[in-house]
Amino acid sequence: GKPVSTTTRNGQPPSTPAPLPNPAPVPAPAPAPAPASPVDQQNGSPQGSAPPTQQNNPPAAEGSVSTGPGFKSGVSYSPYNGDNSCKSADQVAKDFTKISGYQVIRLYGTDCNQVANVLAATEGSNMKLFLGIFNIAEVQKEAEIISSAVRGDWSRVNAISVGNELVNQGTTSPGTVIGAIGQARGALQRSGYSGPVVTVDTMVAMVDHPELCTASDFCAVNCHAFFDGKVTADKSGDFVKGWVDKISEATGKTVVITETGWPSQGDTNDVAVPSLENHKAAISSIEEALSNDVIYFSAYNDMWKKNRPGTFNAEQFWGIMGDAPSA
Repeated sequence: GKPVSTTTRNGQPPSTPAPLPNPAPVPAPAPAPAPASPVDQQNGSPQGSAPPTQQNNPPAAEGSVSTGPGFKSGVSYSPYNGDNSCKSADQVAKDFTKISGYQVIRLYGTDCNQVANVLAATEGSNMKLFLGIFNIAEVQKEAEIISSAVRGDWSRVNAISVGNELVNQGTTSPGTVIGAIGQARGALQRSGYSGPVVTVDTMVAMVDHPELCTASDFCAVNCHAFFDGKVTADKSGDFVKGWVDKISEATGKTVVITETGWPSQGDTNDVAVPSLENHKAAISSIEEALSNDVIYFSAYNDMWKKNRPGTFNAEQFWGIMGDAPSA
């Protein structure tokens, strides 16, 4: 399945890509489509407009981190072509020639041989992978795919997520997600992995269901100011930091923002206006407000996604670096 999400509920931020069998009932930018089990989560992208070519410059590279929280910044990546087919290993390698300055790369699933391909594309760099088990109905299978791709070297893995915005989407109960976290943790530990295992959901879902944080090794939260509709791009940092503080205080756990950003094209959501200028302003604002543990959404525009009015036709246009080199 593929990562998909950038939606929010109750005026909350959306989520990202991930291969899921069920569509999400909330708007949010979604990550890559996969041939095996794509899941359209939330959000949309502007229709009919051409994606920008160059956007924000990536942050300056810093030293490598061990696992979990403590990194400066990361970016999400989806291995899908505009027709929803899988990118080849060569295409993935080409995309990563332009990705630098991040300590963490977030993937949403295991289809398209993405774990092995991204490991190969980032070999020799300081980047670690925030991997994902997308379909919680196939935890054991996806854990085995990850283990096989890693080949016993877990040192390049920052964390592993189980599900993306499942509670926010209304497709899965908190109890089911928590059970999947335990199943994944056991399967991964048997393969030699001892790092963090979490579920990722929106800030609203995490506040409404703090047990998701409790069951995770840290709170992994997708938080998009754009979907709130009452926040301008230049105030994105204050918005995201406010949610980080609220969730941290409520749960007593470290919070990692696993998706945040701003669309460069799409329809206006009240005072939230998609544009390349606002995209840059939002990223700058977030960088100023949060000095670490932030994963931006996403590396490139996700042309495999479908734009929808419910997500302000912006689903495709969240790329930090515009269109992918392999597009």
